[in-house]
Parts: sequence; structure tokens; C-alpha cells
Amino acid sequence: MKVTYPHMGNLFLIANAFLKGLGCEIVQAPFCSKKTMSLGTQYAPESACLPLKINLGNFLEAYERGADTLVMVGGIGPCRIGYYSQVQRQILEDLGLQFKMIVLEPPDAHFKEVWQKIVILKKNSWLNVIKGLVLGWQKILYADELERLLSHLLPRVKNPHTLEKIYAQAITELDHIDKFKTVKAIAENTMDKMRKLSQKSNLNVLKIGIVGEVYTVLEPFANLYIERKLGRMGVEVERSVYLSQWINDHLLGGLLNLKSLACYKDLAQPFLRHSVGGHGRETVGGVVDFARRGFDGVIQIGPLTCMPEIVAHSILPAVSEAHGIPVMTIYLDEQSGEAGLVTRLEAFVDMIRYRKESKRLKESV
Repeated sequence: MKVTYPHMGNLFLIANAFLKGLGCEIVQAPFCSKKTMSLGTQYAPESACLPLKINLGNFLEAYERGADTLVMVGGIGPCRIGYYSQVQRQILEDLGLQFKMIVLEPPDAHFKEVWQKIVILKKNSWLNVIKGLVLGWQKILYADELERLLSHLLPRVKNPHTLEKIYAQAITELDHIDKFKTVKAIAENTMDKMRKLSQKSNLNVLKIGIVGEVYTVLEPFANLYIERKLGRMGVEVERSVYLSQWINDHLLGGLLNLKSLACYKDLAQPFLRHSVGGHGRETVGGVVDFARRGFDGVIQIGPLTCMPEIVAHSILPAVSEAHGIPVMTIYLDEQSGEAGLVTRLEAFVDMIRYRKESKRLKESV
């Protein structure tokens, strides 16, 4: 059994550690690239949303490396993620590829089924399985902290390239170690290096929140590295969801003591009282949260044709007006280009700067 899985941000850190603890032979797909997108788009239905296409590309590239078993998460409700596995399985079968697909459904709906599928993968002792899971979880927590620090420092340091290089090296090192103490040491040493980089003076840093569909928020290839682009424009970015939060809510049923995405549902109540699938309600609540915390603007991102995000998009003008915060929506698919994205980001950032400066001048009069 040679196991692979789809990429989503730094998910590979916990996936590799957990699968290794289970005793699986891991075949990691190459990180998402234009080739990944091309393969997925070639064989996926044209109307399929972006995550399905990129995930399919991940599987096809992993097959080229010898993978024969796919592990992915499922979903419930109106969001189409619940159908991904069936559509992808049919496509792979039509291509004549022999894959075994193991789908881990959300535990709040199918906990017994999740347990049974983990048992199928298990080749080691339960002690090794638990160690792998805990090690992977620790890696993800520190990776999220490194990402937050990267977003904070990117608009402030004189050499963003050096900062990004230090971060990337740390993520690579975290993936290859198997000792708890080493994980902490690498993370702390990296954060120390990042903080010591020379910073600019006379800064006018804006703060923008990112909300939207979880895959396009967490996978930088899918969102055309929007956080890095904003950082180089003098913007500090914060997401409404980080990978550890998504894993805790979606795969662990909110078992661990982390900020739950459920808090956004409460904030969305005045505008959207019912689930619309995916993270539509969390998107609305995330905008409210960023507005209350004094952010300068919010960007909603999601795959083209994503129904939950389209519903949220229709509500966001009311949220923007009620809380006095600018909101821009960006939909992404395989046709999205960097030049167009940069133009829209620059215009949004310029508008926010002008708005903020005008407000400051009025208050000083």
C-alpha cells in the first residue's frame, strides 16, 4: 500500500507524520504547480470548482510516482466537497488507473466510519500511531505560528526575500524531523531569526483580513500567493482560518482547545442565521470579526461557482455598510492570472490607504 493525499497549504506536515506513525509507505505528490493544474483541468468537468481540479492533479502526479491508495477528507451539507471523492474516483477509473480511495468523513457525522478507515491504514502499534499524530499536530501548530509571524513581518522588513527563504527552510526542516524537542527548537530558532531581520522605518502598514472557502484560503498556489503579494504592498494579512483550526473543527470535532470556527457563526447571526454549506456563514462572521478588531479591509476569496461563497458574497455589502469596513471579493479558477490579481489588489490597497488617511485628517481638524 503506497499512500498519497492532496496538498492544502502545510497539510503535508501532519499527513506525513501521521501516515508514518500508521506504518504506511508514503508517496507525496509534488507541491502544486502549473502542471498539477493542467492535469486536473484536463480531466475534470469544466464546471467543477478549483479545489477538485487541483486535487485531481495531485493524485495523477502521485500515481506517476507509484501511489496506489488515496486518502482524502469528505464533507457534508450543500458544499460539493462531499462529492469530490466520487467524481474523482470515476475519473480515475475512466482513465484506467487502479486506485484505492479512503475518504475520512467529518467525525461529527461518521465517527465510527473514520475509525474503521484508520484501522485499515494501521500497520504499526497504537503507540506509534499516537506518537505520529501528536508529532504532526505539534508541527502544524508551530507552522501556523511561523505563518502568522511571516505575515506580520513581510510588510515591515527591508528584505522580504530573505524572510520568505528563512520561513521556507524551516518548513522543510520540520517535515524531516521526528523528535518533539527538535520541532520546538527549529520553530523558536526560526522565529528568532525572522524577528532579527532589519526593518523599515516610518511604516504605514495596513491590516487586511482574508476570509472565504477554506481550500483557496489555505493553499497559496490556489490563491496565487495573495498573502505574499499583499505583504510586499505594505499590508499585514491575517486569515479567518488557519490549518490547525480547520483540522480541529473538521477532523477532530473541535476536541482541542483552539479558537473554533463556530465563533464566526454567532457573529454572522444578524446577517445569516442558517448554514449555506462550506464556510459561507464563517465568511460573513469573519468579516464582522475583522471589523470589530479594527482592520482596514477584508478580502473574500473562493473558487468560481462556489455556492456557499456566492451566498456570502451577496450578504457582504450589508455587513460592510453596517460595520464600516471595505470588502472585496475575488473568485479564482484555472483561468485566473497574476497580472489581473495584482491590479485589483493594488487598487483595493490604494483605496484603503486613501480612506484611512482621509479619516485621519478629518479627526485631526
